[in-house]
Amino acid sequence: MMKIKALTTKQNQLDQLKIIKRDGRLMDFNDEKIYGALLKAEKKIQGTIDPLTHRKIEKIVEKVDQEIAQRFEKNVKIYEIQSIVEHTLLAQGEYALAEEYINYRTKRDFARSKSTDINFTIGQLLGKDSSVVNENANKDANVFNTQRDLTAGIVGKSIGLKMLPPHVANAHQKGDIHYHDLDYHPYTPMTNCCLIDFKGMLNGGFKIGNADVESPKSIQTATAQISQIIANVASSQYGGCSADRVDELLAPFAKLNYQKHLKDALEWIEGSDKQEAFAKEKTKKDIFDAMQSLEYEINTLFTSNGQTPFTSLGFGLGTDWFEREIQKAIFQIRINGLGSEKRTAIFPKLIFTLKRGLNLRPEDPNYDVKQLAIECATKRMYPDVLSYDKIVELTGSFKVPMGCRSFLQGWQDEFGQEVNVGRMNLGVVTLNLPRIAMEAKGNQETFWQILEERLAVVKDALVYRVERCKEADPSNAPILYMYGAFGKRLKKNQAVDELFKNKRATVSLGYIGLYESAAAFFGGAWENDPQAKKFTLDILKELKAHADNWGDEYGYHFSVYSTPSESLTDRFCRLDTEKFGLVENITDKEYYTNSFHYDVRKNPTPFEKLDFEKDYPKYCSGGFIHYCEYPVLQQNPKALEAVWDYAYDRVGYLGTNTPIDKCYACGFEGDFTPTERGFECPNCGNHDPKTCDVVKRTCGYLGNPQARPMVHGRHKEISARVKHMK
Repeated sequence: MMKIKALTTKQNQLDQLKIIKRDGRLMDFNDEKIYGALLKAEKKIQGTIDPLTHRKIEKIVEKVDQEIAQRFEKNVKIYEIQSIVEHTLLAQGEYALAEEYINYRTKRDFARSKSTDINFTIGQLLGKDSSVVNENANKDANVFNTQRDLTAGIVGKSIGLKMLPPHVANAHQKGDIHYHDLDYHPYTPMTNCCLIDFKGMLNGGFKIGNADVESPKSIQTATAQISQIIANVASSQYGGCSADRVDELLAPFAKLNYQKHLKDALEWIEGSDKQEAFAKEKTKKDIFDAMQSLEYEINTLFTSNGQTPFTSLGFGLGTDWFEREIQKAIFQIRINGLGSEKRTAIFPKLIFTLKRGLNLRPEDPNYDVKQLAIECATKRMYPDVLSYDKIVELTGSFKVPMGCRSFLQGWQDEFGQEVNVGRMNLGVVTLNLPRIAMEAKGNQETFWQILEERLAVVKDALVYRVERCKEADPSNAPILYMYGAFGKRLKKNQAVDELFKNKRATVSLGYIGLYESAAAFFGGAWENDPQAKKFTLDILKELKAHADNWGDEYGYHFSVYSTPSESLTDRFCRLDTEKFGLVENITDKEYYTNSFHYDVRKNPTPFEKLDFEKDYPKYCSGGFIHYCEYPVLQQNPKALEAVWDYAYDRVGYLGTNTPIDKCYACGFEGDFTPTERGFECPNCGNHDPKTCDVVKRTCGYLGNPQARPMVHGRHKEISARVKHMK
């Protein structure tokens, strides 16, 4: 619809008029928004809209314009416009339309107030509202410490919304953007995810609580210290944490075990060959026991936020005997499973590095480890794999992600030394791309205009995240700032910004729903349309250009991040359904598609999916991952290897989705059936979490949706994905 022009001599005045929004922003007056709101209200009353109705609403808007022009010369507050609309409707005898419009405005105001009303949200928690208790699939809302964390989170969100710049808080509440982790930040100046400097801490010693911990003298002590470090770091931040190159990290401590056993052998055993064989066999068992203890310790840890730490172990580049044994032990332990029922471990996430000349081809020295990795992935979904050369190309240096998918970019210190461990992310703000596409109403020029406006808000939100993180004191999180987790050890009086500035830390511009954004302009089957593909790539190019400019302006690394939107896939879609109704291929699915991923309702081959997605990470190297869907793979590991090999020169980070569910009641192994009450065994109908093991990808990590229900949208997405895996 063309913009309606008021029939008044003061039209130029209207064109200059500014609206004062509730958050204090000044916006150009646009009577199309009045027209759209009235049309929506009329449609709700009548069900359908005819040309006469359009004309009636146009006349009402003309009268509203005339009164605004008569009463206001420069600025007008939003609630004053709403009042004029209401009085105009009543004066025209449009009582039903006035009632619907007033009800809509009241509902919006009520929703806005509820979001900062602690008592209301506490009531939702006590009433077990799924949007509150199931926000995270790896948090068990039945246990006391999680309930306590959820309660504290409600308070934190309420206070946090009031601390945010008003226009940022308003954009978050409306669903234009999502300010992540409001239950922790900005109420506390916590950081997000990190690569822990385990090497510096294990070799240089550290302190936890009242204990000064010295460097370990065995691999068993080293892994015990790693689990304690993880627990404390996870309690001092709100994101995931990773151990980079853990095989190379732990090998020196395994060598201490070997030297001890060799010393014993020299005393009791004759013959150098037997002595070395004895020492190696004993060390091999020590390595296995140490890595098994680490697996159990991580899975039995509960941090202060009521969940198992989101932990990732990266490995695969080590070449000596000790490093290879650590790699093999990690895989064998994961293949064996947890406990007497041999359940799949959810944590730590395993990330195995493929490298040409090391383990990629049969002639490579570590090819046997790759085969073990493939067996592990067919049975336990992990490991995900990194393509060494592609990661260097995309991010500037090699490193594992911080947690599930957040990548640091290559960075050197003042001495020219490359630094990866000890660095961190300061948080994420995600943009609702499908909303912009629907607001544009098929006009790409309008899309880019709205995107520019939203990016201005995102910039303010991200800058606020940085400034808030800088307000922390080293003593707020000693494990991070003073005892080595973040690398350089600060004193109490030093500014934490020493570890953030000069692009050492990242702060992330996230996005969701690239598929839906293109569907708004090109239809739901756009993947093979070059124009549509170019449109989506142009979106990411625009995001990256803005992020790069912000980084140059402020001196922090603003990265573009493909958001792992476990709850956001539901939240944005739900809010947009309220705003736009059911829109084909966008809101009618009840979820939005993660990042740049191929529409999960379709069934491309892994090779087609990789070829489609490979062009995107270049513009979102601050966070990305690809997945491929497979049927049961345990009898066909070569199929998975073929995909890994194909992916090596195309994508940097690849995960495996394959059915690994197991029913202990009847013995079925494969893919459980998604139902309204969760997932159930297709053989016997069992859905009891105590007697079945259901493991699905819920974002960058695995999750158990049977034991810990997930948000509705994520459940719908997984159900769609499972359908096409069969």
